[in-house]
Amino acid sequence: MMDWTDRHCRYFHRLMTARAMLYTEMVTSAAIVHGPKARLLDYSTAEHPVALQLGGSDPAELAAAVRIARDWRYDEINLNVGCPSDRVQSGCFGAVLMERPALVADCVAAMRDESPVPVTVKCRIGVDDQDPETVLPDFIDRVSAAGVSHFVIHARKAWLQGLSPKENREIPPLDYDLVLRMKASFPHLTICINGGITSLAQARGLLERGLDGVMIGRAAYHEPGNVLIGADALWGDAPGRDAFAVVEAMRPDIADHLAEGGRLHQITRHMLGLFHGKPGARGWRRVLSEGASRDGAGLDLIDRALAEVTQAAEAVRAG
Repeated sequence: MMDWTDRHCRYFHRLMTARAMLYTEMVTSAAIVHGPKARLLDYSTAEHPVALQLGGSDPAELAAAVRIARDWRYDEINLNVGCPSDRVQSGCFGAVLMERPALVADCVAAMRDESPVPVTVKCRIGVDDQDPETVLPDFIDRVSAAGVSHFVIHARKAWLQGLSPKENREIPPLDYDLVLRMKASFPHLTICINGGITSLAQARGLLERGLDGVMIGRAAYHEPGNVLIGADALWGDAPGRDAFAVVEAMRPDIADHLAEGGRLHQITRHMLGLFHGKPGARGWRRVLSEGASRDGAGLDLIDRALAEVTQAAEAVRAG
């Protein structure tokens, strides 16, 4: 979710669920060690629980990044061994590390030495011509021996040659049963599943089959109202804010961002799918998409977009 789940996105998502763990976009260890630390690591305390997701393959550099990030008090540090992007392949991290489990074990061991919070791993079931039935249990066995007890498994292979990152999210077949078998084989580990999950009903079904957690990425981004509002019911909690209340709760954050010189579209780009599937959703998206990047766009544009939804809802009731 690079370039997507920034701090504005996470704050918006937190308004819909108090329970779900939120993950940062993947940040490279090199960027944290050598780059603008506050810009990369700052977040609102309202985002908790929130995990910092790192990319890298140098144990010493990853350890240094974790040591730096300690002051930011994230709730979890996650090593991404699943991203198939060309950008991460060229740096020898992401999904290509599925081919080097010993190196991943060294990385997480070094990270754990510096981390006061759990270090977790997000991975694929394999890459290219690897046999997932053989590769995945070996990978989990080696990496868990280095002290990792929590794995998030994207239930698809990554084809590093021949498929784009987008195609790698859609073309390789999903193998949920393999992930379920990993839970049966490693009952002492926390095994969560990722990939192709688009609804809370689907998530509940996978949890009922014995998995410890479900990670939802793009569906939560594109349809946050449908996926995140009501997510806390998976923990037995009562529903929180509805979509209209979420918009109201976003106003102070938007006002602060604008007062600091930010632009409206930097926040509203994450809000376009809030009313997905509801009357007026198209008008909401249109008003925000067309107007939020214009000079001077402010909270009045939010009011105009929200009016599209309320008017459409009234028309449906009247009809």
